[in-house]
Amino acid sequence: MSLSERVLVVTGGLGTLGRAVTSAAHQAGATVVCVDFVDGAPAPGIHSTPAVDLGDAEAAQAAFAAIAEQFGKIDGVVNIAGGFAWETVGDGSIDTWDKMYQMNVRTAVNATKSALPHIPASGGRIVSISAAGSVKADMGMGAYAASKSGVSKLTEALAEELKSKNITVNAVMPSIIDTPVNRQDMPDADFSTWVAPSALADVILFLLSDSADAVTGALIPVTGRV
Repeated sequence: MSLSERVLVVTGGLGTLGRAVTSAAHQAGATVVCVDFVDGAPAPGIHSTPAVDLGDAEAAQAAFAAIAEQFGKIDGVVNIAGGFAWETVGDGSIDTWDKMYQMNVRTAVNATKSALPHIPASGGRIVSISAAGSVKADMGMGAYAASKSGVSKLTEALAEELKSKNITVNAVMPSIIDTPVNRQDMPDADFSTWVAPSALADVILFLLSDSADAVTGALIPVTGRV
């Protein structure tokens, strides 16, 4: 699957899934720029910006404008930046709900909005990370699931908004991604049933490719064997 001559921005690009996506996109021929909340070194051949707080609309706009100035355009965005919290309503805080909104919804809105002026007239791709739990939330998942539902609704609304501009907008809805943090938090789980970051990256790459030109507004479950 070729992504040659594409300039792709991956937010949260230094995390486990981010590194899988940036690596796969680079191997597919794209120019890949990693944007993250922390400073760090991406894999060889992948570009990065200084640390950016995507919750700050002005900072996001400046970062994406700098990327477009350096590389001439932005063909696609993968919104991976975000966070997770497990907390029951009875024992938790309303601040957790605000935090999940800020980390998962606000970052995706700011990154997407910042990219739009730099997407060519020929069209582009936006892919976000929702969650399977946004469809049916389990105990302690309320704040997280609500924020990921926000990502899903952003995806659907933006897909309608951008149809005439040939910009497709889709989201994947993974179950449990096989990351070191998740293994540490759930040491007794059967990791083989989880979603490998590379497998989720393959779905994201499909949505970024020409093969997915007819797909927009889709919320695609990627649940492994969970």
